[in-house]
Amino acid sequence: MVEARKPAARGRLGKIAGFFLVIAALGVLVSLGTWQMQRLQWKETLLAAIAERRTAPPVSLEEIEAMAAAGDDIDYRTVRVAGTYDHGKERHFFATHEGRTGYYVFTPLMLAGGRALFVNRGFVPFEKKDASTRPEGQVAGTVTVNGLARPRLSEKPSSLVPDNDIAKNIFYWKDLDAMAGSAGIATDRVVPFFVDADASANPGGLPIGGVTQFDLPNNHLQYALTWYGLAAALVAVSGVYLYRRRRQPTQENSVSDV
Repeated sequence: MVEARKPAARGRLGKIAGFFLVIAALGVLVSLGTWQMQRLQWKETLLAAIAERRTAPPVSLEEIEAMAAAGDDIDYRTVRVAGTYDHGKERHFFATHEGRTGYYVFTPLMLAGGRALFVNRGFVPFEKKDASTRPEGQVAGTVTVNGLARPRLSEKPSSLVPDNDIAKNIFYWKDLDAMAGSAGIATDRVVPFFVDADASANPGGLPIGGVTQFDLPNNHLQYALTWYGLAAALVAVSGVYLYRRRRQPTQENSVSDV
């Protein structure tokens, strides 16, 4: 009798363990789906805020700096600033534009107070990296730049991103301190963010402005539906399994009666 009870006891323990495993898996799947819905709400709020900032009337550099000092998000905020480009100190950020390989040209805009603001003037093809190949675009004198404020990066965004090649003046991530240092500009004299110039045409057509990327992925609803779908599938499979288990003893009894 004792030996007969052991398999039955192990069977009950297995059922209990299986039940809790299903409940745990269901909880994880539902939690992941709910988390993605929360991320969806956050992303939609972010995209709405960006759309509002990028279409707002431009403000002065001083106003942007005040916003940053107050802890406001200045990313994609429209700004207007005047100064003189120091073309001899432009830095080159490896990039692609409309299927072409080349560089974004980051040029220090020297401000009236002696500070420098690095402006992303736009894209030049690979063969136009050297400024001497595009002399028309090296505008002289005081210019007014309309564009979008972009925050600096505190560190390399990923280990997959190559290190900046300072010697060749090729940057793979926007290290503001490295850009300033390699251009011979003291970091304490540099405005602590970038500005992406708008699409206003430059003389000679280069650099091509207005290269700011707004294509922020928003697949959270798809992810949420995937997790919720897996949770529903788990419930369905478990329900079918329990239904068949409950019918099995009835079928066995019917056979033994015969």
